[in-house]
Amino acid sequence: FYFRNKHRPFLLFVSLLHVHTPLITTEKFQGRSRHGLYGDNVEEMDWMVGKWLLDVIDKEGLKNNTFVYFASDHGGCLEAHRGNAQLGGWNGIYKGGKGMGGWEGGIRVPGIVRWSGTLPAGTVINELTSLMDVFPTVVHLAGGAVPQDRVIDGRTLLPLLQGTVQHSEHEFMFHYCGVFLHAVRWHQKDSGTIWKAHYATPVFQPEASGACFGRGICPCFGDGVTHHDPPLLFDLSQDPSEANPLSADTEPL
Repeated sequence: FYFRNKHRPFLLFVSLLHVHTPLITTEKFQGRSRHGLYGDNVEEMDWMVGKWLLDVIDKEGLKNNTFVYFASDHGGCLEAHRGNAQLGGWNGIYKGGKGMGGWEGGIRVPGIVRWSGTLPAGTVINELTSLMDVFPTVVHLAGGAVPQDRVIDGRTLLPLLQGTVQHSEHEFMFHYCGVFLHAVRWHQKDSGTIWKAHYATPVFQPEASGACFGRGICPCFGDGVTHHDPPLLFDLSQDPSEANPLSADTEPL
């Protein structure tokens, strides 16, 4: 692909099975990670991205004019298991995981960008972006314009990445599980405060597990979710683990 297109613009989309279930790892990487089979998958994915993509881009002299964006479509899957052994991922301090429409563990994903010679290395941007932003970013890079006859939810990432703006254009973000709205995030303008309201949350099985081990994956509706009226409200800027829901008594605003 690179050899055929290296002298003209190209778009290469690579969707890896890693680290989705089933966890299929080649023999070379089995047992490599102290985090078990899931960790082996992470290490193999890391090797594939480096060896098959970034190294080839560099060798073909495309490093300085190729925009690379690495991301995931959801947080780590917690319910993966083999027998009694839990094989799922780990989402750090963030609650929940894949298949949960609102909790941070299912929403926060890697966002790693490389464009040598154009974007400064080592920059960390703590602003709200979305996978919906990939489309307008690619259109922008190609010198095109997004359709004007419909609402485009994404925003080009380039101004944020290049430092010409300091804040994301996303003031609100809506988090769905399937077609059901589970949560809404509001990044209050001219403020570092980020509010999140949960209208529905999955029923964890067991209750304190933080996952839906009984079902294998959390459902989006029916008896598998709890509806909240008023919604659960969190200040993510102070409580990123979503451990302490606010009330009118604790947060008058």
